[in-house]
Amino acid sequence: MDKLLTIKDVAEYLQMSKEKVYKLAQQGKIPVSRIENQWRFRLEKVDAWLEANEMGSIAVTAQGVAALQIPSHAEPFLKWAGGKGQLLRQYEAFFPKEFNNFLEPFVGGGAVFFYLFNTGRLQDRKKIYLIDSNEELVNCYLVIKEDVEKVIKILNTPKFINTEETFYKIRAEESKDKFEMAARTIYLNKTCFNGLYRVNSKGKFNVPFGGYKNPLICNSRNLTAVNLALQNVEILYDDFDRCLKLAKKEDFIYFDPPYQPLNKTSSFTSYTKEPFGEKEQVKLNKIFRELDKIGCKVMLSNSDTSFIRKLYKNFRIEVVLAKRAINCKASGRGAIKELVILNY
Repeated sequence: MDKLLTIKDVAEYLQMSKEKVYKLAQQGKIPVSRIENQWRFRLEKVDAWLEANEMGSIAVTAQGVAALQIPSHAEPFLKWAGGKGQLLRQYEAFFPKEFNNFLEPFVGGGAVFFYLFNTGRLQDRKKIYLIDSNEELVNCYLVIKEDVEKVIKILNTPKFINTEETFYKIRAEESKDKFEMAARTIYLNKTCFNGLYRVNSKGKFNVPFGGYKNPLICNSRNLTAVNLALQNVEILYDDFDRCLKLAKKEDFIYFDPPYQPLNKTSSFTSYTKEPFGEKEQVKLNKIFRELDKIGCKVMLSNSDTSFIRKLYKNFRIEVVLAKRAINCKASGRGAIKELVILNY
């Protein structure tokens, strides 16, 4: 059941006066119910109103969330090409029921990590490692873990507005402040075309402006929930082979690498300035085999190609259906087969 809030609760949560909340409720702008002759607000409806009315600039503080005892349901704070949010229901049958530590070497948007966290599978784990070779991405995770309210405060400044001129100005910036860098990454992700993260050979972000009418640039509530989810997590800026130094028997490792292209024109592997081609796929396969020898439980996602099937022919191979949205033409977006490779 949704948590019921009083006018005072909503005022504290939205950082506005009780009089303003009362006026908005009277005008029917914030949905309200009468329960036992008193006004009560549902948190879900308040959040929906926030998003629908471009109120992302309202800073929902960590203290406010904690005071309301809001469940820390965290979701990916960035849209990531190849993100696994849409596949989690299909993946449910493949996650191991029992494991020790959890490692995710290509964390990206973190959909699998957040899903495992939200469903209680990561409680009481000795260690959780999130690893990625994208320095900007790792910086985001680190600073959100360290001081999420500072990130929220920066994102809520007038600097980060959704205009084409502002977008290209911020895209050209190279701040050395880690909090400014994180805010920049989040802003660009929310306002660029298709929510892509793509860099050129020099490591420069090169996705154009998206031109969206009302993107939610700062989802304060989710960022706060992400902060809580990351508190007992070790976040590492490193290559995927780092997991060999960390993994032990009965640990669960999930790999979601840049996919093997289905054809010469479908390649989209530019998440970092270093390419990820067949050589890297072979290296990953060797690491998969080493982890299998150690006694780890290993799960890997990739495209359904003869090359990948041949690499993992001695392991369990399952097929899932995914809808790919990273295509400049709508006609090129549709359900395609993907592979899930398991050693258990």
